[in-house]
Amino acid sequence: MKIKIGQFEFTECWDGTLYKKLSDYPNISEWEIQSILCFIDYETAYGRNYVIEAESSIIEKINSYKNKRQYNQPVSVPKKIAECTACPKYKGCLTDFVCHTSPIENAVKILDSGSLLSAVKARKLTAKELAAESRNAANDPEDYFEYIMFAWGNCQAGDRLVMERKLKRFPNEKDLSDDFTPGVRFFFRYDNIMKHSNAVFDGVLPLKIKDEVALKDWVYAIIVPMYAKKEIEPHVSDDLKDRVHYLQNDCEDIWKWSEKVYEYVTNL
Repeated sequence: MKIKIGQFEFTECWDGTLYKKLSDYPNISEWEIQSILCFIDYETAYGRNYVIEAESSIIEKINSYKNKRQYNQPVSVPKKIAECTACPKYKGCLTDFVCHTSPIENAVKILDSGSLLSAVKARKLTAKELAAESRNAANDPEDYFEYIMFAWGNCQAGDRLVMERKLKRFPNEKDLSDDFTPGVRFFFRYDNIMKHSNAVFDGVLPLKIKDEVALKDWVYAIIVPMYAKKEIEPHVSDDLKDRVHYLQNDCEDIWKWSEKVYEYVTNL
């Protein structure tokens, strides 16, 4: 794996490279150092080597921090992370909640099983088979498919991925506005879900969890777009009914929908 630290549009891992954006380049924050070290730990645990490409002053700060501090879990997460500033309203990731987004048909399966499942468990394919699929556009390693992925609560990335899977291509502006159909969002309090015994901090996502997350034990709220209510409602168990909320998508695009959903959850 390569780790490139610089002035990118946002942080992402793509085709064997972590593109790490700094919120105040070339200054690097403690959180950003922690996340890089978590990425190194994760990759090393799976037998992958790494090389860092960055200014010497940045590498020196990373090495100095590594020698002085424990960084097993980046618990001192900022209330707002400005590595990605794409969302029009918040200009950053708000860290009180994380969420996992699924298409309606998958949400039905999730509710029937009572758990979020990794791709390996949900689709009953090997990690090797999943990694070889054409839908693995980022060329993610096999182990990535053993985990449930989470985004920050105000992020639109999950719904964007749902649209991508639906269209079998990268969505365009019209797909994300006039033709946008939201998925189901499963929200979790970050300070709670990070205590899950299978939680892993890989330095890219807020966290990911291996194998399974039981909804009744962990989920804070489940947001279902109103158009899917008839399809979803029969599959909601009694112990989740008070945590399922149906919202009308009266928004002009994916960004406004993300704002509406996030603000609704924070006001529960």
